[in-house]
Amino acid sequence: MSAMIQFQNVSKCYPGNIVAVQDVSLSISQGEFVFLSGPSGAGKSTLLKMIAAIERPDTGTLTVNGQEIGQLKPAGIPYLRRNLGLILQKQNLLPDRTILANVMLPMLVTGTPKDEADSRARAALEKVDLAHRAEAFSPTLSEGEQQRVAVARAIVNRPQIILADEPTANLDRANANKVIDAITFFQSAGVTCVISTHDEQLFGKADRIVFLNQGKIDHIEQPMNGKQA
Repeated sequence: MSAMIQFQNVSKCYPGNIVAVQDVSLSISQGEFVFLSGPSGAGKSTLLKMIAAIERPDTGTLTVNGQEIGQLKPAGIPYLRRNLGLILQKQNLLPDRTILANVMLPMLVTGTPKDEADSRARAALEKVDLAHRAEAFSPTLSEGEQQRVAVARAIVNRPQIILADEPTANLDRANANKVIDAITFFQSAGVTCVISTHDEQLFGKADRIVFLNQGKIDHIEQPMNGKQA
């Protein structure tokens, strides 16, 4: 398969000479399911932020879906992100809008007709087993339910890449499995998924697990049920 994401000798420092990522080379294929793991500060979140063009490499080359992030002009960032589904630890759901309205929002921003946005949002909520809460407001949902809404919102625009930063943190096992199962459903349809996690119980669902330490790739493992990249 062709590479959807390609890091070539990428490094990133933050003010104060804090090295977040150091000389990382990694190729992620189209449709691959990759976990990023390692201790806090290992560079997992920085890698995800660079893929989404929230941060840019200081050195090296990062190519995402054929676009070089370091050369991307500000006007090109929204087009890159239209093909990305972002799932963060903080869901940033709008508390004064229904769950359905929250999930519809990414489509309305990109000009999808309201009827189509409504239909697709309801289908996405069905996939995460929350169609029955479509008219509820986010403050009335549990943390696990809110994270599943975040998954629905991330996938509703049919992205080519899903990025998730510790999406199961602080969730019980049942809700953690529901979140990952929802992501896995879309990966099985060919979506590339890159997820940072400390949860070793999820590793068996991955094609590869990339272990990071102090901004470097320590080693890469492939679960017994994983597929060759």
